[in-house]
Amino acid sequence: MTKEEIIQNINLLRKEKNAIILAHYYQESDIQDIADFVGDSLALAQWAAKTKADIIVLCGVHFMAETAKILSPEKRVFIPDLMAGCSLAESCPADDFEKFVQSHPDYTVISYVNTSAAVKALTDIVVTSTNAKQVVESLPEEEKIIFGPDKNLGDYINKLTGRSMLLWDGVCHVHAQFSLERILALKKEYPEALLLAHPECPKYLLEVADHVGSTSSLLKYATHSDKKQFIVATEAGILHQMQKENPDKLFIPAPPEDSTCACNECFYMKMNTLEKLYLCLKNEKPEIFVEEEIRLKAVRPIERMLEISARHGL
Repeated sequence: MTKEEIIQNINLLRKEKNAIILAHYYQESDIQDIADFVGDSLALAQWAAKTKADIIVLCGVHFMAETAKILSPEKRVFIPDLMAGCSLAESCPADDFEKFVQSHPDYTVISYVNTSAAVKALTDIVVTSTNAKQVVESLPEEEKIIFGPDKNLGDYINKLTGRSMLLWDGVCHVHAQFSLERILALKKEYPEALLLAHPECPKYLLEVADHVGSTSSLLKYATHSDKKQFIVATEAGILHQMQKENPDKLFIPAPPEDSTCACNECFYMKMNTLEKLYLCLKNEKPEIFVEEEIRLKAVRPIERMLEISARHGL
């Protein structure tokens, strides 16, 4: 089939099956363009919670599809490629995290959304990079907190809030690979360019960034800025939406340490393709399942996150 025929069939199938396609900003551009909604982790969770569709196809990575299923157990949830995982989620195995939590029994547990359902089930509140600061600040200053799994995001939130959260030692392989030296060289080449960075990036990069924020925050900042050039230190998929919303501006992907690879792209995110999306809708697989015992434990910290986000207008 041609690309046009695949798109036509996807459109027919989603109408026929009352399906909604949700895509993360890091997906390939063809998937972003055909999706019913494109957003970051918080926005995808919010859409999954409120959709009236019978089927949710989550074009992202496995934990995102699990989150949709946790929030919508009565709906069928699919992902185009079941192997689309997450290096950050994998850095925090549930068994190891449970031992860590049990060794600190008087701590409140905050987990980044980039975790498995099993880790969320061990958690008091889930956060995203959009709402982590507000969630932490909603707790008493004296509260002892475990934050996992992203140590860079946790360190950044500690700095913003003045807290001393105990951090799990995990990182995202994409955000950990950016080269400060090569970025500074780019800044010399484009002296007017602003550096936009995701808080999953290392501290040394965040300290020189002009704006630090979630993917949606970086997009909003670039759109509202009167500047015309931006170096973007996050997964390169976001550049598609940035360029669509700002055709008169220049967006430059931040370079990785390894000049021989596209380390600013998430291998897992790019496992989903337009053809796999079509086959997923056609064959109604691979489907996401979450054990009910785990789901009931995991849904509470997600709902708490959504409640706090709503209070803050996020």
